[in-house]
Amino acid sequence: MSQYRHSVWKLQDGFFNSRPYAVAQTSDGYLWIGTMDGLVRFDGVRFVPYVPEPGDQVSSLRTLSLLGARDGSLWIGTDFGLVHLVGHKLVQYPDSMGRIDAVIERLNGEVWFSRHLLQDPDNVAFCKVVGLKTQCYDRKDGVPLQGGATLMEDASGSLWIGDTVSLTQWRPGSVSTLRLRGLQENPSQGVMAIATLRNGTVLAGISPAGPGLGLEQVVHGALKPFLAPGLDGSSLDVTVLLSDRQGSLWIGTEAQGIYRIRNGKIDRFRSSDGLSGDYIVAFYEDNDGDVWAATTKGLDCFRDLRVTNVPGLGGLGTDEVDSVLATHDGTIWAGGSGDLGSIRNGTISSLQTKKGLPGDQVTSLLEDDRNRLWVGIDNTLNIYENGMFRRINKPDGSPLGFVVGLAEDTKHTVWAEISGSPRRLVQIKNDTVQQEFLSTQVPAARKVAAAPDGALWLGLISGDLGRYANGKLDIFHFGHTGMPGETSRFNQLFVGSDGSVMGATSTGVVAWKNGKQLTMTVKNGLPCDDIQALITDDHGDLWLYAQCGLIDIPRVEVEEWWAKSDSQVQFRLLDSLDGTEAGYAPFNGAAKSPDGHLWFVNGVVLQTVDPSHRMSDVVPPVYVEDMVVDRQTYAVTNGLRLPPIKNELEIDYTAPSFAMPQKIRFRYILHGGEKMWHDAGSRRQAFYNNLSPGKYRFQVIASNSDGVWNTQGTSLSFEVLPAWYQTRIFFIACLVTAICFIWVIYRIRVLQMAKVIGARFDERLSERTRMARELHDTFLQTIQGSKFVVDDGLEEPLNAEKMHGALKQVSGWLEQAIAEGRATLNSLRSSTTLKNELGPALRRAAENGVVPERMTVSVSIIGDARELHPIVRDELYRIGYEAIQNAKAHSHGSRLSIDLTYGQNLTLHVGDNGVGIDPGYAASGREDHHGLQGMRERAARIQGRLTILSSTESGTDISVIVPGNVSFLNPDTGIFANLRRLYRRTIGNHEM
Repeated sequence: MSQYRHSVWKLQDGFFNSRPYAVAQTSDGYLWIGTMDGLVRFDGVRFVPYVPEPGDQVSSLRTLSLLGARDGSLWIGTDFGLVHLVGHKLVQYPDSMGRIDAVIERLNGEVWFSRHLLQDPDNVAFCKVVGLKTQCYDRKDGVPLQGGATLMEDASGSLWIGDTVSLTQWRPGSVSTLRLRGLQENPSQGVMAIATLRNGTVLAGISPAGPGLGLEQVVHGALKPFLAPGLDGSSLDVTVLLSDRQGSLWIGTEAQGIYRIRNGKIDRFRSSDGLSGDYIVAFYEDNDGDVWAATTKGLDCFRDLRVTNVPGLGGLGTDEVDSVLATHDGTIWAGGSGDLGSIRNGTISSLQTKKGLPGDQVTSLLEDDRNRLWVGIDNTLNIYENGMFRRINKPDGSPLGFVVGLAEDTKHTVWAEISGSPRRLVQIKNDTVQQEFLSTQVPAARKVAAAPDGALWLGLISGDLGRYANGKLDIFHFGHTGMPGETSRFNQLFVGSDGSVMGATSTGVVAWKNGKQLTMTVKNGLPCDDIQALITDDHGDLWLYAQCGLIDIPRVEVEEWWAKSDSQVQFRLLDSLDGTEAGYAPFNGAAKSPDGHLWFVNGVVLQTVDPSHRMSDVVPPVYVEDMVVDRQTYAVTNGLRLPPIKNELEIDYTAPSFAMPQKIRFRYILHGGEKMWHDAGSRRQAFYNNLSPGKYRFQVIASNSDGVWNTQGTSLSFEVLPAWYQTRIFFIACLVTAICFIWVIYRIRVLQMAKVIGARFDERLSERTRMARELHDTFLQTIQGSKFVVDDGLEEPLNAEKMHGALKQVSGWLEQAIAEGRATLNSLRSSTTLKNELGPALRRAAENGVVPERMTVSVSIIGDARELHPIVRDELYRIGYEAIQNAKAHSHGSRLSIDLTYGQNLTLHVGDNGVGIDPGYAASGREDHHGLQGMRERAARIQGRLTILSSTESGTDISVIVPGNVSFLNPDTGIFANLRRLYRRTIGNHEM
């Protein structure tokens, strides 16, 4: 069974909760496995337990038998009756109660099943499904069945029923029963399986083994033992039978594993070979021809390999196979260490060292024009003919040397490339060495091949090609790329019938045709560059035995490459999953036999492939299985409406295929959400994050293991609903709110600008008002008084003394007016451009201008001067200036004190010992005088507290306290400032 690839899924690995009893495939491609724990669906990668739809009421899904019907439905035989799965709906047949042992679909499409009751062994029947009812046949119909029964229909339309004691052939109106001789006294199990061979022979598999039991066949209406070379059917304890579409017979046993009979040859496979268990419960052949075996310990699959190994150790009785040759009669010769083997008509024979082989290491092989076999053995060259080896020696009788390449040209001259020191090319004519060319004459080569035009081509050790014709040598160089100092190893040289030359090298394919040189590497799309051997098949396809597998390049692709050397070639890769075991063969690496099969060696094993098995155009169906939104799974239906997606949408899809599910490739796109297809490789999930609300269509396509795409694939339309904050109403509400907010901000900004403009206007107005007050209270009053004096003097213009006195008085008042005007201008300019000169500015205001003779002025600054806010500094200066001028002009006192205190707050105190201020004036100001009113307005503007205390005895005290966080640019008002002040106070008290 070496031509099969074996896969296994065991119970101990957690694939099933209980042992499988039955296997079937539905037309959608899924494989169904029936267990005592229910149904399991398999797509080639994932086992998914079947969960009935809500509302489906069935007595049991403990499955004993299965049938995938041609209409795509699944029939389920349970331990409590027959169940029919149509789509996603389960239908139970109430009149089929009992254990359902077998379910079959006849050639005419009818579904039949057999059932029995454990509590009543005689209540056994086989039944036909008619609509939603059944029509059964049992003892009363002339069919005396006993115990469990199995069913099978032969090519003639007859039903065969096997029970615990007999095998019955039934047709309507006709019943023929064959009693089991070996069970007449021991009815323990009986007929477990029935099958028909291609020739129509009916086989019965019986348990237990023994005379008249085991594997029997119906011959002329009687049961006879089934015998085959090396196999006695009565020795088998048969549990199940399968006759596959290739004509092989599969025999499942109770404890002996699997037997397979094909073309008269018997193979055996059991747990020691990797089988999950030796007790075989069921067989099934799927749509791809894969054979499934259910055992008591798991599930096994046997799949035909496209590239198969020749049976036997190392292929031919040796663990080293280095060269292969196919001769004209279809014989396959393979040589290695200590062995020269041959395969003729399916029979393997070999010549071994000291057993017919005159040496140990077999090297190059060649069949000449007389159908003789030339064999390099160790350091000799031999001709094998009529069962005898004859050695070709040098003229001096010495061995020719280690032969690494052989070729025969059109003149029947044999050329041999000899390795060693020195390397040389030897010309042999009529079995005699004619000439030797040293490497100084003809460059050393690894391979030689003859062309139809008589030229000899050489695969040089440099990786280049050489052509020797008519005594002339031409060398064709190729720009090999590789590691520094690395040369290209020549593995095989092939010359086509059209004169084209191709060489398999470690850096790709080198080629020459009609003077044109080409290379084929990964740059042309090859999956790898290390080519071990190459050959063409009968269709003209090029086959490359490469390190990454066996590469099949169609003829049209090769022709396109010949025409355009940089073209990308399309190919089919047969890798290890297909059975290819690539490796290096030092001599003949590939051959083609007359039947079209290709043969390859890799130094270890001989492999063969049939090129007529072309690429499969059967593409797998594609399905979307699940939609998962934020870890919540939803049933897949077109038009599905999904809730708002907070995090992630997961879409699970699949393409049921069991040949090589690892090679299935997927592509998908979400229409409405993206424009590019995703190449998902073998991944069977698509993920989308934060998908916005809207309507979408998810489309997925898949390719089969040969790279042929199902371009239609499948698609699923769905809609993502919006969250409350994604609805149109919420959007409109947000838009209206935003517009309102912008309007409110705009109105606030307009009001702020109006307020700023108004503040600036009020500031200018207040400044003008103050100037008007000052001019009115000082300068204008002086001018007005001067006018009165002048007018009084003009009344008596001839009174010189009076006129002189008036002019003198006017002169004094004008001087006073000048001083008052200068003082007013100074008050406007000295909003103190210097930051910390409020104290000196107040001092200058007190000392400048008219100071009464008896008045003394004192100015004190308490605390460290700090940087003030310009507005505070300016307003406080003007308050102090007004208070100072009032004291000098109206207090009639002898002392004026000005105190400026820098503390937690800023305090200005102006006091005198004059006559005080009338209480009425102090409270509301004097009519047509704006000094006190202006001081109050300025204090309020800087959030200060203005206090006026006045009496006729003690004079007037005016104080202004402005908060520190308003006064100072860097207010010292935090908790740390308080702690510092407390610390300083404590230190000061301590020092005192």
